[in-house]
Amino acid sequence: MREYSSFEDIDRDLKILKLQTEIDKEEIKLSIEQAKKSISPLSIAGSIVGSILEKALVLKAVTKLTGLKRVTATVKN
Repeated sequence: MREYSSFEDIDRDLKILKLQTEIDKEEIKLSIEQAKKSISPLSIAGSIVGSILEKALVLKAVTKLTGLKRVTATVKN
């Protein structure tokens, strides 16, 4: 525990603590806004589409590199 020698020291530390509290509150507000943006329907849809496109491109690249071809089954009547 800190020992204070004057009221000025106490006031200075109280001001610092108040400012730190305000900074923490603003950081929480920013985090909440970022979380809201990241879970918006448009953001989720964009992530899904991006993920699908990325996997399709990787599959295409692997197919070209390995020379494998897609096998399709045909139904004979």
